[in-house]
Amino acid sequence: MEMNRRKKKVVIALGGNALGKDLHEQMIASHRTAKAICDLIEEGCEVVIAHGNGPQVGMIQNAMNELKRSDPERYITVPLSVCVAMSQGYIGYDLQNALREEMLDRGIDLGVATVLTQIEVDPDDPAFRHPTKPIGPFMTKEEADKLVEERDYDIIEDSGRGYRRVVASPLPKSIIEIGTIKSLVDTDHVVIACGGGGIPVFRTKGHHLKGAAAVIDKDLAAEKLAEEVDADTLIILTAVEKVAVHFGKPDQKDLDELTVQEAQKYCNQGEFAPGSMLPKVEACMKFAGSKPGRTALITLLDKARDGIAGRTGTRIHA
Repeated sequence: MEMNRRKKKVVIALGGNALGKDLHEQMIASHRTAKAICDLIEEGCEVVIAHGNGPQVGMIQNAMNELKRSDPERYITVPLSVCVAMSQGYIGYDLQNALREEMLDRGIDLGVATVLTQIEVDPDDPAFRHPTKPIGPFMTKEEADKLVEERDYDIIEDSGRGYRRVVASPLPKSIIEIGTIKSLVDTDHVVIACGGGGIPVFRTKGHHLKGAAAVIDKDLAAEKLAEEVDADTLIILTAVEKVAVHFGKPDQKDLDELTVQEAQKYCNQGEFAPGSMLPKVEACMKFAGSKPGRTALITLLDKARDGIAGRTGTRIHA
């Protein structure tokens, strides 16, 4: 008798296009995303999900800032780490409900849970000396100068559109709730974790964890998660079907497959845009090179099933 094959364990990193930009869009997008994820479950995959939170955390922070401006005596400034935590719960609420509904419709008997996830970062990470990640609303110069004076924020002028706060984007060091995540995965749960790159925290005296004013890249957080749960494949779902070189030019070339060495060569040549495709490729390279047999895939959300079957997307391996 043929032995049952071990399920392929995959970590999926969802981009912003998979979640929408506001309450209404997110609810619709969550159901579309749930269908793509359930396609992978039906293909025999054990799934763990990470996601971005760019539009959502910005919306939350803007709302908190407006409250503070409307009545500064009554409302306090809400730390960025708290806004990230809020976004994790808000996105997880929609996504886990959409997944539960889709799985029940298909007769899939699995639990689904969102884990509010903290990720340790190094206070000596060089990123803290050079904040580059814009967050929050655009401001006038007067508003920006006031925040610099009162709160010691780092501010930049952003492409002629106004002034914005910038924060550090440090590397993920360890996932605080990894034991909980593993336990849920081992008991047949689809787990949503490391939302928005995770809540960045420092270890301080004793066992205390202190929130950091930072944003961790969600693809690098997903890569760390994939290593920690011993995944076979990291899948980064984004707005393009395949990675390309000479992107947007007449000689654009889509790539079906890349070794880590080939990907590094293209990175060195500046083929992938920083803040867009570059961190995705870097995360895939890191995962594919972390252990023999591990692979990574970059493709469209709607092509996830074809991608895992090897019919499309860009596959990165050692």
